[in-house]
Amino acid sequence: MTVTDRPKMLLEVVQETLRRKHYSFRTEKTYLQWIKRYLLFHNKRHPREMGKAEIEAFLTHLAVQEHVAAATQNQTLNAILFLYRDVLEQQPDWNIQAVRARRSTSLPTVLTPEEVRSIIAQMNGVYRLVIQLLYGTGMRLNEALSLRIKDLDFTQHQIIVRNGKGMKDRVTMLPDSLIGPLQSHLQQVNTLHQQDLEQGYGSVWLPFARARKYPNADRQWGWQWVFPSSRRIENPDSGLWQRYHLHESGLQKALKQAVRCAKVTKRVGCHTFRHCFATHLLQNGYDLSTGQNLSIEAHRGLKT
Repeated sequence: MTVTDRPKMLLEVVQETLRRKHYSFRTEKTYLQWIKRYLLFHNKRHPREMGKAEIEAFLTHLAVQEHVAAATQNQTLNAILFLYRDVLEQQPDWNIQAVRARRSTSLPTVLTPEEVRSIIAQMNGVYRLVIQLLYGTGMRLNEALSLRIKDLDFTQHQIIVRNGKGMKDRVTMLPDSLIGPLQSHLQQVNTLHQQDLEQGYGSVWLPFARARKYPNADRQWGWQWVFPSSRRIENPDSGLWQRYHLHESGLQKALKQAVRCAKVTKRVGCHTFRHCFATHLLQNGYDLSTGQNLSIEAHRGLKT
């Protein structure tokens, strides 16, 4: 029996189903992780042999022994239900009664505009630009890192966020103060891309089988990452050596150091700047329900 003739492993079928239904790479990775842990917890029993009791036991273990957050427990349940409903094509009518993880009651950290400026002043290079973008647009970290060149519209001062939370696209404003730094940054990215092309590389990963539909699109300028990684990695699916976007861990480390240097004692993470974006707009008298239609002047007091 050849490799291509062997029966597919369960996790391979799960991965194929996730991709066929156009789930994001991050969701795919997370669902596979939790489904694998669910199977290992029950000594690799096939999920068809298990049901409500086994799911409840695993979720209770996560809450009681591992003290996971409520959101993590819900995410795990969604992954397991995906396995049964979409992969095994079962329609279980289960009322899961696992011990629920305690929801956090802590409020999100909100910095003052002065604290935001002091932290950004301690950063430099591409990491500084990403944090400015989070604060100036209200994007989530992964949304900013996943930006493609074609998603930036300098003429209309806007950014198209593709496949955001809930797999929805949306438009957010591009502050005037970031247009110059972004254009300067893209000149450097273009130089890097041209060097990759000259060396026989220059392709990027494309979503939802676009690489098959548009064979040359992966090397086109518009599809390149706004924040490409400094290294090329081998794509496990295609075997091509490609650049992925910046990894969030490097930015998180740089931000942690900047917060320490700025002597800000609040708990600050990348998502903090999304909260600051919303809070500072409200403090300046702007309605977030119409945030996508705000003029660039609405952000003039928040320039960093």
